[in-house]
Amino acid sequence: MNIQIFGTKKCSDTRKAERFFKERGIKFQSVDMKEKGMSKGEFLSVAQANGGIDGMVDWDGKEKETATIIKYLAEEDKLEKILENPSVIKTPVVRNGKQSTVGYRPEVWKEWK
Repeated sequence: MNIQIFGTKKCSDTRKAERFFKERGIKFQSVDMKEKGMSKGEFLSVAQANGGIDGMVDWDGKEKETATIIKYLAEEDKLEKILENPSVIKTPVVRNGKQSTVGYRPEVWKEWK
């Protein structure tokens, strides 16, 4: 497995995801979204597997104002605004090659090989 966990240090679900893999002895790479964010390709790959761009946004999170602005943008402008404001992305984003999840999803991770 090649696990990447995108999240923030303050996100409890991100910490729980890291603990999930650590307890099972599965190595992972942690990416702090405040420092690095996701590339356009990474984001689109994860979005495609998780219900599109709208499925990636935390509509009720701390950045609710920015999320609301994104909601009303034209489709072609949403991606750019999200990548400029990675704090609107639901965390953790967990990738295993082409498989991915958004949010804390241990029931899915248990099935990964």
